[in-house]
Amino acid sequence: MSELSFDRDFDVKPGIPVRVSEQVRRVTCNNPGPFTFKGTNSYIVGTGKVAIIDPGPEDEDQLAALLDAVRGETVTHIIITHTHRDHSPLTRRLQQATGARTYGYGPHGSGRTAKAITSGDITLDAAGDHEFNPDVMVAHGDVIEGSGWSLESVFTPGHCSNHMAFALNDEQTLFCGDHVMAWSTSVIAPPDGHMADYFSSLRTLMAREQDRLYLPGHGPAKHNPQRFARAFLGHRQMREKAVLQHIASGERTIMGVVKKVYAGIDKKLHAAAALSTLAHVEHLIEQNLVRAHGDLSLDTDYEAVG
Repeated sequence: MSELSFDRDFDVKPGIPVRVSEQVRRVTCNNPGPFTFKGTNSYIVGTGKVAIIDPGPEDEDQLAALLDAVRGETVTHIIITHTHRDHSPLTRRLQQATGARTYGYGPHGSGRTAKAITSGDITLDAAGDHEFNPDVMVAHGDVIEGSGWSLESVFTPGHCSNHMAFALNDEQTLFCGDHVMAWSTSVIAPPDGHMADYFSSLRTLMAREQDRLYLPGHGPAKHNPQRFARAFLGHRQMREKAVLQHIASGERTIMGVVKKVYAGIDKKLHAAAALSTLAHVEHLIEQNLVRAHGDLSLDTDYEAVG
């Protein structure tokens, strides 16, 4: 099993376009935080007639930076990997400014399979953007055609139920959103996040041997990505095994498990860890390894089966 090693070396100046390949430029928004790292990465694909992937949050400076980066060009496509508020809300104003059509899997929650629900005061900073509804809904395998470029849609639910990656096959590059990031693990947060889907989507990416570079929604690019995706899967499987062991040992609550499994991380991140732990517990229930005494929520008591 490959060891999971993170890369937090990402010297970026917000709002300044950076060319990352012949066909791709990156503009990073100035919205740093515990879940966004240095900020949300927006990508411009092509030259002359271009696509913009993930415009970012509602941010005046990011809108100005994107429009300045494509000055003299025509934005024909606005493409969304998923509907968290740090990725899609700026789409509306960018569309007003450019007239481009919007593309994505569907509205927030449109791919939902999770049954677990959250409760109490624990929420993610990057909650759902319920206003986004794409002009064009794309499914796995669909190809979005542009001027001198094309993007293959790769459905990767898990982090978000409508999460879609996009492959620029001419450059063996995958815009992977928040599914796999070089700087950190991805939070899987019910009710929209689903751990079984996340595992399956990792396997989808591992099978794509043609991809040589991942361009994520936050942080630096990742080379040799299949090995990294495999390490992500191994890491998550080990986390899930630890969650099951603690429940089998008598821990009956999500926060009780979090305090043991995530004892070494900043307590400020325990809320996010609780959401991913709930997603792991949901997956364990789906495998008939754990049972819930009530609805699948952060406040429910759980016990191991057998």
